[in-house]
Amino acid sequence: MMTLQTALTAQHRIQTFTEEPATELSEMAIRLTRFSELGISMQGQEVLDDIATDMAERAGFLYAMVNAFGNEQTFVGLHNPPREAGYPIVGRTMSRSHGWCPEVIQRKRGLPLPDVGASPRFQSNPVVDAIGIQSYFGSPIIDEATGLALLTVCIIDPEPRTLSDAARFQTIVRESTRTAADVLKIPTRPAS
Repeated sequence: MMTLQTALTAQHRIQTFTEEPATELSEMAIRLTRFSELGISMQGQEVLDDIATDMAERAGFLYAMVNAFGNEQTFVGLHNPPREAGYPIVGRTMSRSHGWCPEVIQRKRGLPLPDVGASPRFQSNPVVDAIGIQSYFGSPIIDEATGLALLTVCIIDPEPRTLSDAARFQTIVRESTRTAADVLKIPTRPAS
């Protein structure tokens, strides 16, 4: 279990993504404690992989994740495209500051980015550079007990999408968020 002092000491080793790293690390320590209390393992789980696959297939996206935020982002649920399709294969972990899920964790609200390139704030990102992602739809799982976003659920794809499709994709993600929270037995409150 990580204490606040351990988290603050770890600040030099753990990449932070907010302008308030002490608060961020304190929240990370609370998240890690909550994961332990709820019995949530920071490893891939087949049932969560199934949720990610269902979400990707319903949306027609190449990638989908159920993402736990601890010392790093851990995809406890993950869907990749088939290896033979020629797209990059994503591993189970990623830096805490990469991608768009850190924004969802911080703001505790969904984030629809149908065309990442159209948003100057979000178009420069290691995920864009590494695997060419051009669309992102994510939603938080907010723990009722702590008020923190513990995990995110998202779909990403190298193809930009239209604004007219954004509501449908965000609905798929929100539905999958509820399913993942139920599977993990996280008492939730709605995202803002």
